[in-house]
Amino acid sequence: MDIRMIFAHDVEAAFPVVAELRPHLDLEEFLYRFQQQSDAGYELWGAYEGRELVGAIGHRSMMSMAWGPYLHVDDLIVTEKRRTSGVGRALLEHAEALARKRGLPGVYLESRSTALGFYTRLGYAQHPSPIVHKKV
Repeated sequence: MDIRMIFAHDVEAAFPVVAELRPHLDLEEFLYRFQQQSDAGYELWGAYEGRELVGAIGHRSMMSMAWGPYLHVDDLIVTEKRRTSGVGRALLEHAEALARKRGLPGVYLESRSTALGFYTRLGYAQHPSPIVHKKV
């Protein structure tokens, strides 16, 4: 498996994979959001088996009063046919290595409750207070 950055000129090809996690986005909105987030430091990395994209992880370096500097994972996607094959683990390990290389002491993400077991098996701890949001 090869993990490499997905650049803007290749991002449209990643849409079918990202849509597995974000089915509410159409291609136009995905491209718009990718550009906006990229301007703010977002990076999308892909896991490839040969020429096939089988997973992706999107993240950005952040700073917060609560945690200090950290790598925030916005998106972790593994295609349905490749789940439980080690792709997700490889993508997270890649993000952790990038965080260490950049001097960031932690990796944070929000997760669906169905994926919590996966993250805890990899050493992630669940934060006691959930994130809340409101559309306005």
